[in-house]
Amino acid sequence: MAANAVDMLHQGPIPAFVHGVIEYAAGALLIVAPFVLAFEDSSATAASVVAGFVLLAFTATSQLPTGLVRGISAGVHATIDLVAAVLLVALPFILGFTEEGAPTAMFIALGVAHLLITIATRFPGRAGADDRTAAA
Repeated sequence: MAANAVDMLHQGPIPAFVHGVIEYAAGALLIVAPFVLAFEDSSATAASVVAGFVLLAFTATSQLPTGLVRGISAGVHATIDLVAAVLLVALPFILGFTEEGAPTAMFIALGVAHLLITIATRFPGRAGADDRTAAA
């Protein structure tokens, strides 16, 4: 069953390169958002900056076309992306900054977007997915 779920994640229309670029942009957004949007809650600021740096490091060490070190396989990357998406949505509630609208909306929106982008990504690692990536 788990193999079928991983295979399903290899079939999306978004190339892995685009997925990586989006993750770098999201990481940068998470880092600068508390200062641009003037988050009042220190836990929201800390969570955003830490999540941004973790996302940048995670993307840089993945075996995606945008990876710099390429230590994390695409399958593991996809699985961690799904967990990260759920965590982004949950963080405002876990850390208690739901009263502040801007960071709460940002975390929920980024979590949902991350989930949808992950589901829609054509991750490398399967013969058909690699063939489609080369053709794109």
